[in-house]
Amino acid sequence: MNKIIETPRLYLREFTIDDAQSLIDLNNNPNVIRYTGDGPVKDLEEAKRILTDIIFPQYKNKLGRWAVHLKSNNEFIGWCGLKFIEENNEIDLGYRFFESHWGKGYASESAKATLDYGVNILKLKNIIARAAKDNVASINVLKKLGMIYLKDDMCAHDPAAVYTTDV
Repeated sequence: MNKIIETPRLYLREFTIDDAQSLIDLNNNPNVIRYTGDGPVKDLEEAKRILTDIIFPQYKNKLGRWAVHLKSNNEFIGWCGLKFIEENNEIDLGYRFFESHWGKGYASESAKATLDYGVNILKLKNIIARAAKDNVASINVLKKLGMIYLKDDMCAHDPAAVYTTDV
């Protein structure tokens, strides 16, 4: 297991192909993907394609969406991480958690550690995060992290706010 980050309650690690079912489970809750523009993951073949085509290539640059686990019992609770978005030439902070783990501070804890990793280890100058304006909980996480509102934009098909670590 390739752990990337540890926090008091969590550890973040690189996904493996064996995590395909976890992606299916996470993305099959309509509330979890409500603001993402993603649909449910249909089957193991699609989940493996997401892993091999989208998630794994980021790892070569020490970036990526990382599986988040509780240290107390090793339970997979979602993902958090940094992703290079080529068409915008930007590093994006993102996170997604099972609904049963919302409201427990896991998004803030993992995202703060991820930002620290990006700034202090990778020496990234600017990290952005995009959240649908209706996704108040996610916007609150970004504000709690100390990110600064940059501009309005779109997130999937929803009006969104873009936050940054650097103005």
